[in-house]
Amino acid sequence: MGVLMLVDLRSKTKSRTALPLRSTGAIGSDIRALRRSRRWTLTHLAEQLDRSVGWLSQVERNVSEPALEDIRKIAALFALPVSFFFSAPADDDESTHIVRAGARRLMRDDAKGLFESLLSPDLGGAFEMVHSVFAPGARCPAPVTRPTEEAGYVVAGCLTLLIGSARYDVGVGDSFRISGEAFQWRNDGDVEAVVIWVIAPPVY
Repeated sequence: MGVLMLVDLRSKTKSRTALPLRSTGAIGSDIRALRRSRRWTLTHLAEQLDRSVGWLSQVERNVSEPALEDIRKIAALFALPVSFFFSAPADDDESTHIVRAGARRLMRDDAKGLFESLLSPDLGGAFEMVHSVFAPGARCPAPVTRPTEEAGYVVAGCLTLLIGSARYDVGVGDSFRISGEAFQWRNDGDVEAVVIWVIAPPVY
């Protein structure tokens, strides 16, 4: 595993800057939210990690913090980068309520051409808010069905949504909602599509 890197989202250029990383301090709460979003029991996840239920319970209650190797296993199970569980240093006095532009947690899927950052402080609430950037030509190769209600607002570019048997082309200023339906997306344009996405309950 290489050195963890974060993109400095405060920069207006596409250059990348290495920022010091630290645990978000809410790894346990995030793991619990991720587990519940998939309707997994403590026992099921503990077995996947080859750990005891007692150990996982302590982690989820933030009594203890998992080792980096455990975090790697957890990240792989939920198809997340390890860096998702780390962030750039933030002001502890405001971190419960505020996410600064340079301290977002990042999620990247190069195969799909999707780059996302978490706008919510953590996954412990009733919903999460995500900043999604779809590269030109990006696409979701297969329909996705999640036990969620989701809404999005298009900030830039255009995105094609396939919801059930219907197709919708959404552009700047358009918004949408998906509620437990199979959906796919693609960016057929030649510029990035940027969407503010809200998902309830949090899934990542």
